[in-house]
Amino acid sequence: MTAARPGRVLALSGGIGGAKLALGLSRVLPAEDLVVVANTGDDFRHLGLAISPDIDTLLYTLSGLADPVKGWGRRDETWSFMAALAGLGGETWFQLGDGDLALHVERTRRLAAGETLSEVVEAIRLRLGIGPKILPVTDDPVPTRIRTQDGWLDFQEYFVRLRCEPAVLGFAFSGAEVAQPQAEILPLLRDPGLRAVVICPSNPFISVDPILAVPGIRAAIAACAAPVVAVSPIIGGQAVKGPTAKMMRELDLPVGAAAVARHYDGLVDIFVSDQGDGAVALPPGMAGRQAKTLMTDLADRENLARVVLDAADAWSRSPHDPRGSPRGRSPRPTEHQ
Repeated sequence: MTAARPGRVLALSGGIGGAKLALGLSRVLPAEDLVVVANTGDDFRHLGLAISPDIDTLLYTLSGLADPVKGWGRRDETWSFMAALAGLGGETWFQLGDGDLALHVERTRRLAAGETLSEVVEAIRLRLGIGPKILPVTDDPVPTRIRTQDGWLDFQEYFVRLRCEPAVLGFAFSGAEVAQPQAEILPLLRDPGLRAVVICPSNPFISVDPILAVPGIRAAIAACAAPVVAVSPIIGGQAVKGPTAKMMRELDLPVGAAAVARHYDGLVDIFVSDQGDGAVALPPGMAGRQAKTLMTDLADRENLARVVLDAADAWSRSPHDPRGSPRGRSPRPTEHQ
């Protein structure tokens, strides 16, 4: 068992891999000690509705409503709406299940009534009985754009409609430079009692970098007193899910955990890679830890969460403990923009 320590844990999450580790953390931490910051770069409007895919994946996963096969959407979903829409000749490239549709309709209604995205997420979190806090990184729109061989594409156009087929040349997070971080995030990162910052095994380019692009977030993580632990989304040169490996090849990066670690150089203290990957060359000053990072069941999620927390606690107890002194990290601009 992980030794009990005071302090909250702040996790950065995007996509299915991030939600899996967030669930593991929620199972081994008191609910009040976990805060999950969600990527909002995937958010977009479709059929007149406000869609927040990564936030919804967290809501469904932490409430036990997630589809256990797909990893996204709701379990036991029905598709009458999409069938009726197809019959009318409507756009069906982005699938919205009937239960999922209810969430989008309610979010859209609340936003139109003047609530912020944070307020909407908080209300739904409580309604679904989720203990840990879920915070959108910002209440402002910061849509991810993908630069491809075919020109600039909106994220969902690239990711869903075109199934990640165009070659990727770069990324942009529109409006990020003027966005305001969600009000609770920076004070938490400045808290000297913060136990750890965890970068979940999410795509570093389209799930984590949009979070770090919001002004103040990267610098606050680099300066925080807590150890920062990142988990690699690459295992054996492949992504467990999604286009991370494909993107790395197209960006002329070696596909492996070491390249992900270099992407986080200057920000991360401890990098967790898969136990099957062997020794991983890490940037100077970054400590390594190996574990089973493929999370196929609930036990895997909990075990990886314990490894992450144990690594953070060991770092805090070590001579590298930066509490009360400058950390030696430096904020670094997001790559490949």
